[in-house]
Amino acid sequence: MNKRLLHTPEGVRDLYGNEHARKLQVEKNLHESIGLYGYEDIQTPTFEFFDVFSSETGTTPSRELYKFFDKEGNTLALRPDFTPSIARCAAKYFAGENSPLRLCYIGNTFTNTSSLQGKLKEMTQMGAELMGDFSVEADGEIISLVINALLNTGLKRFQVSIGQVEYFKGLCEEAGLDEETELELRTCISGKNFFAAQELLLERGVQEPYQSRLLKVADLFGDMCSLTEARAMVNNPRSLAAIERLEQLKKVLELYGVADYISFDLGMLSKYRYYTGMVFRAYTYGVGDAVVKGGRYDRLLCRFGKEAPAVGFALVIDNILEALSRQRVEIPIPPRAQKLTYTPNTYADVLARTRELRSQGIPVTLTAAKKEEPIHE
Repeated sequence: MNKRLLHTPEGVRDLYGNEHARKLQVEKNLHESIGLYGYEDIQTPTFEFFDVFSSETGTTPSRELYKFFDKEGNTLALRPDFTPSIARCAAKYFAGENSPLRLCYIGNTFTNTSSLQGKLKEMTQMGAELMGDFSVEADGEIISLVINALLNTGLKRFQVSIGQVEYFKGLCEEAGLDEETELELRTCISGKNFFAAQELLLERGVQEPYQSRLLKVADLFGDMCSLTEARAMVNNPRSLAAIERLEQLKKVLELYGVADYISFDLGMLSKYRYYTGMVFRAYTYGVGDAVVKGGRYDRLLCRFGKEAPAVGFALVIDNILEALSRQRVEIPIPPRAQKLTYTPNTYADVLARTRELRSQGIPVTLTAAKKEEPIHE
């Protein structure tokens, strides 16, 4: 037998027993929280036409997609990200709907990257999307939902960092950067590669004070003081409007009673280019990556034929489970099945007892008693 076949490829894994039971319980808790806000379930295919996730969409780079062909020669891709799929679905089935849509999902995403650094290539995500509402109250609902969902898993010590893509775009516009330079700079800053960012600005001849201001963006994080500092750095209406929007969001989150869980980070620039306004990530100790990622994407649905603003998030279940484990948070799981054994003479009575217990919702396994081994003289 080929022992290699007993193992999984790099970046994927098996789940079974108590570990899988804990995962199901966490998913149940998160789903209950999302349901309390009135979000309805939707299911999209595991793979889509490649164009749904192409570079024009602004999602995962093509080189990191699992791509293949169908019998007709169409290029398909395993989903690396749910948001484009939900946007396509909303544009198809709710094209004429003007009222806000609240949709939620759960499933696995697939990213074909070689630089794993302990990350999985297949991860489970659960998320929610609020479409058709541009208001800051919609942003507040999404952030509040994230915080309450995390609390419902048992996590207590976490922080939701909130940024604003429009602030950065306004600053780039003020500095006279072209779109290509803006995207390159965005990649450098989001990857915390500040030396590359500085080199890029020098190469493109960006003058002071704009060079210093663009590099300073990465340091604009913390409480409301960081927003005050950010406001003082700019003169353009686009960036100023972004700061004002964050200040309004803070007030909404205070009304929700969750403002203590948030901070601001204007250097947060997601690799997903479809984000147009607020972006956020939730972090907790014990995990090197975000446990939640999300933001506002007001122009993505247009790509699929529907004019509608939208905001949403994805809970990274695998990272949440790792955080709960590292923080030693107990996850109550259903008791394991009772074991009843029978002999040929007791089968009818034991089966009747088994049926009675199962009718009460008690899991039972029914197993034949092992025959005693014959005694050899």
